Amino acid sequence: MSEINHQAARVDRTDPLGLYVHVPFCASTCDFCAFYQTAPTADGISRYLQSIAREADLVRWDARSVETVFWGGGTPGLLSPKDIRALGSIVHTRLGGGLREWTVEMAPASVTEARLAALKEIGVTRISMGAQSFQPTLLDGLGRQHTREQVFRAYERIRAADFASVNIDMMFALPGQDEAAWLADLGEALALAPDHLSTYCLTFEEDTKLWVKLSKGQVKLDVEHEARLYETTWASLAAAGYGQYEVSNFARPGHACLHNLNTWRMHEWVGLGPSAASQHAGVRGGNVADLDKWQFRLGLGERVTEDRVVLTPALLAEDALIFGLRMNAGVNLAELRGRFPSAPWPEVEVQISRLQDAAVAEVVDGHLRLTPRGRIIADTVGAEIMDAFADPATK
Repeated sequence: MSEINHQAARVDRTDPLGLYVHVPFCASTCDFCAFYQTAPTADGISRYLQSIAREADLVRWDARSVETVFWGGGTPGLLSPKDIRALGSIVHTRLGGGLREWTVEMAPASVTEARLAALKEIGVTRISMGAQSFQPTLLDGLGRQHTREQVFRAYERIRAADFASVNIDMMFALPGQDEAAWLADLGEALALAPDHLSTYCLTFEEDTKLWVKLSKGQVKLDVEHEARLYETTWASLAAAGYGQYEVSNFARPGHACLHNLNTWRMHEWVGLGPSAASQHAGVRGGNVADLDKWQFRLGLGERVTEDRVVLTPALLAEDALIFGLRMNAGVNLAELRGRFPSAPWPEVEVQISRLQDAAVAEVVDGHLRLTPRGRIIADTVGAEIMDAFADPATK
């Protein structure tokens, strides 16, 4: 049994650096959403912007340029054009000259020409719009506050604003949604011809309204139904010219999300805002998921105070394998061993052989990747990978 290295992994200053900004404001809470959010107020937004600037000043940037920016939420598109410009100005002070992609999440009901103009002005290159479904009954079941007409109108405005890339988020395996209903939704999304499509299987996150319904037996899980929808989705999008590059993500050539790719490959990113996670300067952790507490701690000069862990070679290798296997390209094993030579590779090799024997993974040209069957059970495969990194004392 090899000894797992618990020293911090070496940071390569030439690796990509991402910036994630959590905008916590939401007009209402969707039934499936477990992300931290709070109702917007003029005072709350003003204090938020002041605190984002203060937090950015606390980060040790080491003169590195940010390559990718992602604003998530919450609903970043709820910010007024004036506040979008203010937040953009804070981001610009940290960009340097290496920006390759800047994504902002928007909800259909928040898309206005004025907001889009402000986003273009600050340099946003990519819009990700959460449609989820085009069917009123399914949207209502998710607690979504938009109509199908608003999706179409919002998409038309986004395209008219001429962003370099546009993504649409869709969800399947919704309560009451059969295969025909999902194919109808997928067809509507394809008719819009976005550059990128994210198709997520509904998950029941603890402490959400849907989780309560599941616990009461008001909705049920159907794993076989979910597997069929995965396969149907992959076939439909491939036929439409969208390349699958991750279990839930599909893009036309040149439109894969660079920020997510860098994250899945276990490079570094700085997270700003309440509940935002960071993987930076040898530490992974997150900000407290409370707007007031986050602001209070920043006033004390503190950030990334929750779930702090040292980024050891073993931890980064483990996560690079788990998230890397969700990508169709898989993981370059020689490259990963070069990055993290002290990880427990003998145990990993044993686990890889088991996955190959089970026909859920394969090694092609030095890349470990999942088979189609393996992609359907990617979470289970990830748990198997974790066993190779488990502390021997806990086995």
